[in-house]
Amino acid sequence: MKKTITKKDVAKRTAKLSGEKIYLAEKIVDQVFISLREFMAEAEPEVRIEIRDFGVFEVKTTKPKPKARNPKTGEIIYVPARRKTHFKAGKLLKDVLKTPLEDIDNSKK
Repeated sequence: MKKTITKKDVAKRTAKLSGEKIYLAEKIVDQVFISLREFMAEAEPEVRIEIRDFGVFEVKTTKPKPKARNPKTGEIIYVPARRKTHFKAGKLLKDVLKTPLEDIDNSKK
C-alpha cells in the first residue's frame, strides 16, 4: 500500500531538523508551498523553478490538438493549448531513488 505524506508531515520533519517549534515550521512550510504555487500560476506562459539538490518544477505549454477524439462517443473534438506541470528530480534525489529495492529491503531487516 502506498504511503501518503501530507504537508503536516513535512512541517513536523522540518521542525525536527531545524529544532523549531512545530507551529512555526508549519507556517513556514505553508508559505513555501504558497510561494511555489503563485510562481507557477503567474507563469507567462512557462516558468522553471530550480531547487538545488532537489529538482526542477516546470510549467510547460502543451500544443493544441485540432483532431482529438472523445473515446466514449468517437466524436472529433478540438483540445486547446494549455499549461501543465512537470517535475524533474535533481542529481542527489535521482541517486537515492536509483538504489535497488532489494538493498532497501535488506537494510530494514
